[in-house]
Amino acid sequence: MRVAVIAPGAMGAGVAQRLAARGAEVALTLAGRSEASARRAAGLRAFESEAALAAWADLVLSILPQGEAEALAARLAPVLVPRGAGVAYADCNAVAPATVARVAALLPGVRFADVGIIGGPPKGDDAGPRFYASGDVACLDTVAAHGIDVRPLAGGVGAASALKMAYAGITKGLTALGAAMALGAARAGAAEVLHAELAASQKPLLAWLERSEPAMFSKAYRWVAEMEEIEAFLGDLPGAAIYGGAARLYERLAADGEAVGVLAAFYGRK
Repeated sequence: MRVAVIAPGAMGAGVAQRLAARGAEVALTLAGRSEASARRAAGLRAFESEAALAAWADLVLSILPQGEAEALAARLAPVLVPRGAGVAYADCNAVAPATVARVAALLPGVRFADVGIIGGPPKGDDAGPRFYASGDVACLDTVAAHGIDVRPLAGGVGAASALKMAYAGITKGLTALGAAMALGAARAGAAEVLHAELAASQKPLLAWLERSEPAMFSKAYRWVAEMEEIEAFLGDLPGAAIYGGAARLYERLAADGEAVGVLAAFYGRK
Protein backbone atom coordinates (compact mmCIF):
# COMPACT_ATOMS: atom_id res chain seq x y z
CA MET A 1 0.00 0.00 0.00
CA ARG A 2 1.35 3.41 -1.01
CA VAL A 3 1.04 5.91 1.84
CA ALA A 4 0.81 9.67 1.38
CA VAL A 5 1.50 11.91 4.37
CA ILE A 6 0.12 15.45 4.35
CA ALA A 7 1.92 17.43 5.65
CA PRO A 8 5.61 17.31 6.68
CA GLY A 9 5.35 19.17 9.95
CA ALA A 10 7.12 17.66 12.96
CA MET A 11 4.56 14.87 13.41
CA GLY A 12 3.84 14.24 9.74
CA ALA A 13 7.50 14.09 8.77
CA GLY A 14 8.31 11.93 11.77
CA VAL A 15 5.59 9.45 10.84
CA ALA A 16 6.68 9.43 7.19
CA GLN A 17 10.32 8.85 8.13
CA ARG A 18 9.36 6.01 10.49
CA LEU A 19 7.24 4.32 7.79
CA ALA A 20 10.00 4.67 5.20
CA ALA A 21 12.66 3.39 7.59
CA ARG A 22 10.56 0.28 8.23
CA GLY A 23 10.11 -0.43 4.52
CA ALA A 24 6.79 1.21 3.61
CA GLU A 25 6.28 2.97 0.28
CA VAL A 26 5.64 6.52 1.44
CA ALA A 27 5.65 9.98 -0.13
CA LEU A 28 4.66 13.56 0.60
CA THR A 29 4.61 16.96 -1.06
CA LEU A 30 6.67 20.03 -0.29
CA ALA A 31 4.50 22.42 -2.32
CA GLY A 32 4.14 25.63 -0.33
CA ARG A 33 6.19 24.26 2.53
CA SER A 34 9.15 25.84 4.31
CA GLU A 35 12.84 24.99 4.23
CA ALA A 36 12.37 23.41 7.65
CA SER A 37 9.77 21.06 6.15
CA ALA A 38 12.20 20.16 3.36
CA ARG A 39 14.86 19.31 5.92
CA ARG A 40 12.43 17.12 7.87
CA ALA A 41 11.46 15.33 4.64
CA ALA A 42 15.03 14.67 3.51
CA GLY A 43 15.32 11.36 1.67
CA LEU A 44 11.58 10.90 1.14
CA ARG A 45 9.83 10.84 -2.21
CA ALA A 46 8.11 14.16 -2.90
CA PHE A 47 5.34 15.00 -5.38
CA GLU A 48 4.81 18.39 -6.96
CA SER A 49 1.29 18.88 -5.53
CA GLU A 50 -1.25 17.49 -3.08
CA ALA A 51 -3.43 16.34 -5.97
CA ALA A 52 -0.61 14.39 -7.61
CA LEU A 53 0.30 12.84 -4.27
CA ALA A 54 -3.30 11.82 -3.56
CA ALA A 55 -3.70 10.33 -7.04
CA TRP A 56 -0.63 8.13 -6.41
CA ALA A 57 -1.58 6.99 -2.91
CA ASP A 58 -3.63 4.07 -1.64
CA LEU A 59 -3.86 5.69 1.80
CA VAL A 60 -3.72 9.39 2.67
CA LEU A 61 -2.73 10.35 6.21
CA SER A 62 -3.94 13.86 7.01
CA ILE A 63 -1.68 15.24 9.75
CA LEU A 64 -2.21 18.99 9.85
CA PRO A 65 -2.92 21.95 12.11
CA GLN A 66 -6.47 21.40 13.33
CA GLY A 67 -8.01 24.29 11.44
CA GLU A 68 -6.93 22.86 8.07
CA ALA A 69 -8.51 19.40 8.30
CA GLU A 70 -11.76 20.13 6.45
CA ALA A 71 -10.11 22.29 3.80
CA LEU A 72 -7.67 19.52 2.89
CA ALA A 73 -10.43 16.94 2.48
CA ALA A 74 -12.38 19.37 0.30
CA ARG A 75 -9.33 20.00 -1.90
CA LEU A 76 -8.63 16.29 -2.33
CA ALA A 77 -12.24 15.15 -2.79
CA PRO A 78 -12.20 15.58 -6.61
CA VAL A 79 -9.20 13.25 -6.76
CA LEU A 80 -10.24 10.71 -4.13
CA VAL A 81 -14.03 10.37 -4.39
CA PRO A 82 -14.04 9.00 -7.97
CA ARG A 83 -11.77 6.17 -6.74
CA GLY A 84 -14.30 5.18 -4.04
CA ALA A 85 -13.27 2.24 -1.87
CA GLY A 86 -10.07 1.88 -3.88
CA VAL A 87 -8.46 4.53 -1.70
CA ALA A 88 -8.44 5.22 2.05
CA TYR A 89 -8.19 8.41 4.05
CA ALA A 90 -7.22 8.78 7.71
CA ASP A 91 -7.92 12.05 9.45
CA CYS A 92 -5.24 12.19 12.15
CA ASN A 93 -5.96 15.70 13.42
CA ALA A 94 -6.99 16.92 16.86
CA VAL A 95 -10.58 17.79 16.00
CA ALA A 96 -13.99 17.31 17.59
CA PRO A 97 -16.16 14.33 16.59
CA ALA A 98 -18.53 16.68 14.74
CA THR A 99 -15.61 18.05 12.73
CA VAL A 100 -14.29 14.62 11.74
CA ALA A 101 -17.82 13.64 10.72
CA ARG A 102 -17.87 16.62 8.35
CA VAL A 103 -14.48 15.59 6.98
CA ALA A 104 -15.77 12.07 6.33
CA ALA A 105 -18.88 13.47 4.63
CA LEU A 106 -16.64 15.30 2.14
CA LEU A 107 -15.27 11.92 0.98
CA PRO A 108 -18.30 9.69 0.30
CA GLY A 109 -17.38 6.15 -0.70
CA VAL A 110 -13.75 6.53 0.37
CA ARG A 111 -12.58 4.18 3.13
CA PHE A 112 -12.22 6.41 6.19
CA ALA A 113 -10.43 6.13 9.52
CA ASP A 114 -10.66 8.55 12.41
CA VAL A 115 -7.32 8.75 14.23
CA GLY A 116 -6.37 10.50 17.45
CA ILE A 117 -2.59 10.77 17.86
CA ILE A 118 -1.31 10.80 21.43
CA GLY A 119 2.41 11.24 22.03
CA GLY A 120 5.26 12.99 20.26
CA PRO A 121 6.68 12.37 16.78
CA PRO A 122 8.60 9.10 16.26
CA LYS A 123 12.32 9.44 16.92
CA GLY A 124 14.96 6.84 16.20
CA ASP A 125 13.80 3.45 17.41
CA ASP A 126 11.47 4.70 20.14
CA ALA A 127 7.92 3.41 20.47
CA GLY A 128 6.54 6.58 18.93
CA PRO A 129 3.03 7.96 19.39
CA ARG A 130 -0.16 5.94 19.73
CA PHE A 131 -2.59 6.11 16.80
CA TYR A 132 -5.97 5.48 18.42
CA ALA A 133 -8.22 4.62 15.47
CA SER A 134 -11.91 4.09 14.83
CA GLY A 135 -13.98 3.70 11.69
CA ASP A 136 -12.30 1.65 8.95
CA VAL A 137 -9.30 0.68 11.07
CA ALA A 138 -8.25 -2.05 8.63
CA CYS A 139 -7.06 0.58 6.17
CA LEU A 140 -4.25 1.31 8.65
CA ASP A 141 -2.84 -2.23 8.55
CA THR A 142 0.15 -1.13 6.46
CA VAL A 143 0.88 1.69 8.88
CA ALA A 144 0.70 -0.72 11.82
CA ALA A 145 2.99 -3.18 10.04
CA HIS A 146 5.65 -0.51 9.50
CA GLY A 147 6.39 0.86 12.93
CA ILE A 148 3.33 2.86 14.01
CA ASP A 149 1.45 1.81 17.16
CA VAL A 150 -2.17 1.60 15.94
CA ARG A 151 -4.76 0.94 18.67
CA PRO A 152 -8.28 0.18 17.39
CA LEU A 153 -11.31 1.62 19.17
CA ALA A 154 -14.95 0.61 18.94
CA GLY A 155 -17.59 3.21 18.24
CA GLY A 156 -17.07 4.23 14.62
CA VAL A 157 -15.93 7.55 13.21
CA GLY A 158 -15.77 10.10 16.04
CA ALA A 159 -14.65 7.74 18.80
CA ALA A 160 -10.93 8.35 18.30
CA SER A 161 -11.47 12.10 18.03
CA ALA A 162 -13.45 12.07 21.27
CA LEU A 163 -10.58 10.33 23.04
CA LYS A 164 -8.09 12.84 21.66
CA MET A 165 -10.27 15.79 22.71
CA ALA A 166 -10.62 14.45 26.25
CA TYR A 167 -6.92 13.69 26.61
CA ALA A 168 -5.79 17.03 25.19
CA GLY A 169 -8.42 18.81 27.27
CA ILE A 170 -6.74 17.47 30.39
CA THR A 171 -3.08 17.88 29.41
CA LYS A 172 -3.17 21.10 27.38
CA GLY A 173 -5.93 22.45 29.61
CA LEU A 174 -3.68 21.97 32.62
CA THR A 175 -0.84 23.68 30.77
CA ALA A 176 -3.15 26.64 30.11
CA LEU A 177 -4.15 26.74 33.77
CA GLY A 178 -0.51 26.71 34.85
CA ALA A 179 0.29 29.54 32.45
CA ALA A 180 -2.68 31.69 33.49
CA MET A 181 -2.00 31.35 37.23
CA ALA A 182 1.72 32.03 36.88
CA LEU A 183 0.98 35.18 34.86
CA GLY A 184 -1.62 36.30 37.40
CA ALA A 185 0.74 35.71 40.32
CA ALA A 186 3.54 37.58 38.55
CA ARG A 187 1.31 40.58 37.88
CA ALA A 188 0.27 40.64 41.55
CA GLY A 189 3.82 40.28 42.86
CA ALA A 190 3.17 36.80 44.27
CA ALA A 191 5.25 34.71 41.85
CA GLU A 192 8.12 33.97 44.26
CA VAL A 193 5.83 32.76 47.01
CA LEU A 194 3.63 30.75 44.64
CA HIS A 195 6.63 28.95 43.20
CA ALA A 196 7.99 28.18 46.67
CA GLU A 197 4.62 26.80 47.79
CA LEU A 198 4.28 24.63 44.68
CA ALA A 199 7.80 23.29 45.27
CA ALA A 200 6.92 22.47 48.87
CA SER A 201 3.41 21.03 48.53
CA GLN A 202 2.90 20.16 44.83
CA LYS A 203 6.30 18.91 43.73
CA PRO A 204 5.06 16.38 41.09
CA LEU A 205 2.70 18.98 39.61
CA LEU A 206 5.43 21.62 39.47
CA ALA A 207 7.82 19.17 37.83
CA TRP A 208 5.18 18.39 35.18
CA LEU A 209 4.55 22.08 34.54
CA GLU A 210 8.28 22.77 34.30
CA ARG A 211 8.33 20.33 31.38
CA SER A 212 5.03 21.23 29.73
CA GLU A 213 5.14 25.02 29.87
CA PRO A 214 8.45 25.61 28.01
CA ALA A 215 7.47 22.93 25.47
CA MET A 216 4.25 24.83 24.78
CA PHE A 217 5.79 28.19 23.80
CA SER A 218 6.58 27.30 20.19
CA LYS A 219 3.28 25.45 19.76
CA ALA A 220 0.84 27.94 21.28
CA TYR A 221 -0.36 29.18 17.89
CA ARG A 222 -1.32 25.63 16.90
CA TRP A 223 -3.18 24.99 20.14
CA VAL A 224 -5.65 27.83 19.58
CA ALA A 225 -7.79 25.84 17.12
CA GLU A 226 -7.41 22.71 19.25
CA MET A 227 -8.88 24.46 22.29
CA GLU A 228 -11.77 25.66 20.13
CA GLU A 229 -12.35 22.09 18.95
CA ILE A 230 -12.41 20.90 22.57
CA GLU A 231 -14.95 23.60 23.42
CA ALA A 232 -17.11 22.36 20.51
CA PHE A 233 -16.66 18.77 21.71
CA LEU A 234 -18.02 19.64 25.15
CA GLY A 235 -20.91 21.64 23.69
CA ASP A 236 -23.39 22.56 26.41
CA LEU A 237 -21.59 20.66 29.17
CA PRO A 238 -20.51 22.77 32.15
CA GLY A 239 -16.92 23.92 31.76
CA ALA A 240 -16.90 24.11 27.97
CA ALA A 241 -16.20 27.84 28.07
CA ILE A 242 -12.94 27.15 29.90
CA TYR A 243 -11.51 26.02 26.58
CA GLY A 244 -12.61 29.13 24.77
CA GLY A 245 -10.62 30.99 27.39
CA ALA A 246 -7.67 28.66 26.89
CA ALA A 247 -7.81 29.37 23.16
CA ARG A 248 -7.58 33.11 23.80
CA LEU A 249 -4.69 32.52 26.25
CA TYR A 250 -2.72 30.52 23.70
CA GLU A 251 -3.51 33.12 21.05
CA ARG A 252 -2.06 35.79 23.34
CA LEU A 253 1.03 33.74 24.14
CA ALA A 254 1.67 33.13 20.45
CA ALA A 255 1.95 36.89 19.95
CA ASP A 256 3.25 38.17 23.30
CA GLY A 257 6.94 37.55 23.87
CA GLU A 258 6.86 39.42 27.17
CA ALA A 259 4.26 37.05 28.64
CA VAL A 260 6.25 34.07 27.41
CA GLY A 261 9.31 35.54 29.11
CA VAL A 262 7.43 35.75 32.40
CA LEU A 263 6.43 32.11 32.13
CA ALA A 264 9.94 31.05 31.13
CA ALA A 265 11.31 32.78 34.22
CA PHE A 266 8.68 31.25 36.50
CA TYR A 267 8.96 27.67 35.23
CA GLY A 268 12.69 27.85 34.69
CA ARG A 269 13.36 28.29 38.39
CA LYS A 270 15.25 25.58 40.22
